[in-house]
Amino acid sequence: MRVFVVDDERIIRVTLVDELRDAGYTVNEFSSANAAMAQLSELEPDIVITDLSMPGMDGIEFLKRIKSFNSEIQVIIITAYSTVSTAVNAMKLGAYDYVTKPFESDDIILTVARVKELCNIKDENAYLRTQIQSKFDMSSFVGSNENILNLFDHIKILANTNTTILITGETGTGKELLTNIIHFNSDRKNKPLIKVSCAILNKEVFESELFGHEKGAFTGAESIRKGRFELANGGTLYLDDIDDMPLNLQVKLLRALEEREIERVGGMQSIKIDIRVIASTKADLKEKVAKGEFREDLYYRLGVFPLNIPPLRERKEDLKPLIKHFINTFSGKNEITIQDEALNCLMNYSFPGNTREVKNLIERLVLLARNNVITYELIPLDIRVGNKSVVCTNIENRTLTEILTEVEQNAIIKALEISGGNKSKAAEILGIPASTLKSKLPRLFQDSNKDGFSE
Repeated sequence: MRVFVVDDERIIRVTLVDELRDAGYTVNEFSSANAAMAQLSELEPDIVITDLSMPGMDGIEFLKRIKSFNSEIQVIIITAYSTVSTAVNAMKLGAYDYVTKPFESDDIILTVARVKELCNIKDENAYLRTQIQSKFDMSSFVGSNENILNLFDHIKILANTNTTILITGETGTGKELLTNIIHFNSDRKNKPLIKVSCAILNKEVFESELFGHEKGAFTGAESIRKGRFELANGGTLYLDDIDDMPLNLQVKLLRALEEREIERVGGMQSIKIDIRVIASTKADLKEKVAKGEFREDLYYRLGVFPLNIPPLRERKEDLKPLIKHFINTFSGKNEITIQDEALNCLMNYSFPGNTREVKNLIERLVLLARNNVITYELIPLDIRVGNKSVVCTNIENRTLTEILTEVEQNAIIKALEISGGNKSKAAEILGIPASTLKSKLPRLFQDSNKDGFSE
């Protein structure tokens, strides 16, 4: 880090410069603010240590010019005890801290170290924010299906508005990912994104979690606590599984959406909030409204702009690029490929768990891949034999051997159906030698030579 030391007293200046250089900093010294200003744009310091009282340009004016040039430069003020009030004013203008004369050099070194830590944290946060925004750009939701393309046309319109959004879709379709994309592509991207799962919140603390509480509002409320609405102020509040919100709190949520203000539990004061609310559900809210399980007025308030994510079975053309996307995601430095036979098998599977199921499966297959290839044999049996169940239909009054025999028979029958009656192909589907399959067939057919299946 580069540090400017600016002081008209040579002894103080030289002492500080030596100590800072010994501590590993790159240091430039100046006897006046004007001299330092002349080098500000060329040398671009991270920290400026300046005396408050100097001939010509004083420390306050110098501070103002530094902050005008680059607000990220941290300024430490050196001041006499008699001008502490001026130093406090300097902090209001953006100075990081001040030290009073006489001081020990260690005090300055410690303060500079704190500034360095602050700068490192800011740099790390900026880097992480950039990474997050890159992760959740518009291309992070894989899909070329017409419905998905229309969905993203709507998102581009919605991103920089304050419109409340209701996202619907089956489990695993990517409702939370869509929320991330909306937030990190909006003008609220540098503000908080607070997520709440209405399904897991205890009903007794639900109101406090959302709206906060005052000290003494109830037994155990020993201090003031901000709720998720306040924590999300300026940013986005995501309410997942909104259908699980208790009916008695739905009217309070409706008021918060309408009035843009809340009250903490046990509080009397209204608190203004500036948030964008995104809610999601896998349930049919219209059906719940009809049953009296969800408020009709809240349903229409949340659904100002509904977005529906279709399940994978309705957009099969997105499955192949999705599989390859997750292979690339989990491969790391390795270049993992997938056999055509394995890919075709996955393409014929319905993936009832949608994108989440694809993601979890591909992560496992990448870990299991030998020689960096995902082979057909690595795919779980239930996927290889298709969507039909190969479990036992009845386990009452039956031995374990009888149950396992039925499961095995069902799996063989399913594999033979898929293979079109080809025994060798069926054996590949089951991941067993062809000879083993042939030896098991007599259990299903009295005469394996007349079973009607080809070799």
